[in-house]
Amino acid sequence: MKIAFATTDGVKVDEHFGRAGLFAVYELTGNGYSLVEMRRFADGRDSEIEGTKGMGPLHDERVQGKVDKLADCKIVYLTEIGGPSAARLIKKGMMPVKVTDTTTIEDSLKKLMETVRTSPPPWLRKAISSE
Repeated sequence: MKIAFATTDGVKVDEHFGRAGLFAVYELTGNGYSLVEMRRFADGRDSEIEGTKGMGPLHDERVQGKVDKLADCKIVYLTEIGGPSAARLIKKGMMPVKVTDTTTIEDSLKKLMETVRTSPPPWLRKAISSE
C-alpha cells in the first residue's frame, strides 16, 4: 500500500495539501516500508494551486490534478487540508490523515505499522484488504 506525505524536506510531515510542492511516497508492506519516490509538484510551494485560490473551476481543476497524480496512494499525511480537497481524496478512495504537530515521516510510518499490526480502524482494514 502506498502512503504519501506532504513535506518541505522529505523528512518531516510539515505541509498543507494544496500548498505542498513535494510528497514523499512510501510503500508499506507486512514487513516494513520503503521510499518509492519523491513526487514534485513545484519547487517550494505549489503556486499553481495557491495562485488560483478563489478562481472556481480553474482552482478545482488544479487541485483535482494533484489528487489524480497521488491516486495510487491509499493514505495522505498532511498538516492541513480544505474540506473540498479532503472530499476529493476520499472520493478517490484515499484517506487524508492530519498531523497536529510537525512530526517525522519515519515516526508516522512506525505508528502506522503498529496500528496495522494491532488494531486498524475499519477504513484502514479496507485499504489494506484492497491491496
